[in-house]
Amino acid sequence: MPATTATRLRLAGIIIFLVLLIDQVVKFWVKTTMYLGEEHRVFGHWFYIHFTENYGMAFGLEFGGMAGKFLLSAFRILACIAIGWYIVHLARHRAHPGLMVCFALIFAGAVGNIIDSAFYGMIFNDSTDGIARFLPPDGGYAGFLQGRVVDMLYFPLVSGRFPDWLPIWGGETFLFFRPVFNIADASISIGVILYILFQKRFHEGDHAQKTETDAPGATDASSGLS
Repeated sequence: MPATTATRLRLAGIIIFLVLLIDQVVKFWVKTTMYLGEEHRVFGHWFYIHFTENYGMAFGLEFGGMAGKFLLSAFRILACIAIGWYIVHLARHRAHPGLMVCFALIFAGAVGNIIDSAFYGMIFNDSTDGIARFLPPDGGYAGFLQGRVVDMLYFPLVSGRFPDWLPIWGGETFLFFRPVFNIADASISIGVILYILFQKRFHEGDHAQKTETDAPGATDASSGLS
């Protein structure tokens, strides 16, 4: 592989490794030191470590029971394979390093949550019975791909009450940001947001290369070299 390809793959590999390491270390710590529903205040009233688990999608969303969980896990695995292939494709085509960073973050986040779903049910006992143990003698609480995803980051930044005159929600209380999430969720979100914000810059080189290839005389020049 050209050095540029290897450098880009190394960049993606470092990001993936670091995100997975931090994600799994935090999840192991929460799972083995906190009971379900326990929380620790970190900063003021706007950042807590709050231990919860979900059966399905990111940010505590759920999807169709056990059958839905199998389908979701299968989709995640296929998506990770596709994203992994695309990262290699980007590296080989000398994509913008920022583009590599975005997809590495998305890939790492997806794999981080797959690890929970695939293995946590097999290596931990159920947190509803108290603080979980790693590799309990009686076995885990669920089978392969039936584990629950560990969430812990909670940012209740703004709370209040909607004015009474507001249709539908008038008089009800609100809280922003309500969902509890994890490092893997954050990694996916950051990757997607960075791509949306900077996609034009990331693809400028592609457009320039295409313009150069399609320019008058480019075809003749390349024909003369063949």
